[in-house]
Amino acid sequence: MNENDQAIEDARKFLEDLLSFFGLNVVISATLAEDVIELSVPSTHLNGFLIGQHGDTLRAMQAMVSTMLKNKESPLNRVNIDIADYKQKHAQKILEELDGWVKEVRESGKPIALKPMNAADRRTVHRGLEDYSDVSSHSEGEGRDRHIVLELSA
Repeated sequence: MNENDQAIEDARKFLEDLLSFFGLNVVISATLAEDVIELSVPSTHLNGFLIGQHGDTLRAMQAMVSTMLKNKESPLNRVNIDIADYKQKHAQKILEELDGWVKEVRESGKPIALKPMNAADRRTVHRGLEDYSDVSSHSEGEGRDRHIVLELSA
């Protein structure tokens, strides 16, 4: 088993063990995409609990798995956990909202500042704007106040 395969297996096993503390015994699928270990947890009766408010618990579990890999000096330590396709559905919701935001910028001609978002949500917006040639984006602010500003392209 090479180093990357070992890192993927370590991450999968660690998350399975972590979830077993909550009485949840599930098989987690693990893949590698662009140097990020993707861990997918199937839907269970604990989805809401494991995701947490605004995905906070989910992000905390990601940080724990990532820290474990860093402590093992693994060549891979970036981790993305998705529970019952929550992140996929959340990203789709943001992209649907993006249509309205773009329309607002086009109609008013003025920049709009979106509410503060986490890094993953900001990345979704920036990538989603690739479909719109006349609107651009940039991030402003620090920490929890970091947000995106949408404006007409120059």
